[in-house]
Amino acid sequence: MNRKLWTLTAFLIVAALLLSACGTKTIEKTVEVTRLVPAEGEKVVETVVVEVTREVPAAAAPTGTRLQTILDRGKLICGVNGGLPGFSFLDEATGQFTGFDADYCRAVAAALFNDPNAVEFRPLSAKERSTALQSGEIDVLIRNTTWTSSRDASWGNFAPTIFYDGQGMMVRKDLGVTKLEDLEGASICVQTGTTTELNLTDKMRELGVDFTPVVFEDIDSTYAAYEEGRCDAVTSDRSQLAARRTVFKNPDDHVILDVVMSKEPLGPVVPHGDDQWFDVVKWVVFATIQAEEFGITSQNIDQFMDSDKPEIRRFLGLEGDLGQQLGLSNDFAVRVIRHVGNYAEIFDRNLTPLGLGRGVNTLWTEGGLLYSPPFR
Repeated sequence: MNRKLWTLTAFLIVAALLLSACGTKTIEKTVEVTRLVPAEGEKVVETVVVEVTREVPAAAAPTGTRLQTILDRGKLICGVNGGLPGFSFLDEATGQFTGFDADYCRAVAAALFNDPNAVEFRPLSAKERSTALQSGEIDVLIRNTTWTSSRDASWGNFAPTIFYDGQGMMVRKDLGVTKLEDLEGASICVQTGTTTELNLTDKMRELGVDFTPVVFEDIDSTYAAYEEGRCDAVTSDRSQLAARRTVFKNPDDHVILDVVMSKEPLGPVVPHGDDQWFDVVKWVVFATIQAEEFGITSQNIDQFMDSDKPEIRRFLGLEGDLGQQLGLSNDFAVRVIRHVGNYAEIFDRNLTPLGLGRGVNTLWTEGGLLYSPPFR
């Protein structure tokens, strides 16, 4: 083998080894390689055409199977709490799930099938939800779940926050407690498998307050124990405390302290590994926020179908192909708004009756945290 041929062969072998060192999926490609080679003391420019076979990481392979699986199944499987009034709660009189989270499940179903009822609600405890998500038992988790770095890394991908909350504390009014320091030596009910448990320990340690945690597996047991007097206080997201207080025998006997112990951004989560499905859920959420910003509601949407504003026409699918890019119908936002409403409608229908104000859960144009990227 002459020096020129040997140099070319060695170059190709090294290139192939480097390309295949990190992969699991075989692809082939024809490339042109231009290089300098020695030829009897001269430098000669030579271009050769070679076939390169290499392995690429599985993550580089196309994704998008879950959306098609859901469409073929004909329904969405949505993990919910099931025991939290205002968010997701089974109405025994109608047999239907109601609430803010339940309506976001319906919003996704509406975008997919033009039918908000094409959804199977899967009630999950705080302990069960991560396993159900990671195993693929559910398509999406919309269960008052806090977005944290560890959950983002191990549970799944978090879609936009739909409710900005914070951890609070509820006590019996007759205890005369007004601040956390007053709970020295108290017993506090808390649900295991939640961010609440760690937040409670961290905050009380910071304040130097000794307490006894009384831990329960599920939400019903937690609040039943508190209402029965087996603990002096109960802690969770402020929205959850307000929701559960509404079903107490004597709601006015209990007070939520004017204290916020943590940040609790709550929103949908999808399993890792499917960017297309993640995009679908994200943009359904954004559609409810953008609709409120545009002033489009379930009651007036027909008035906007003749709009001459390009951004509204794209949003409603009257122009462009934004829906098709996601694997949906171009009018997916119209489906969501017609059947479920914009963010304000969903909030007012489910959370305003609990006495919860919008607070930071208002549009960015009104000083809040709700913000949708452009539909373009």
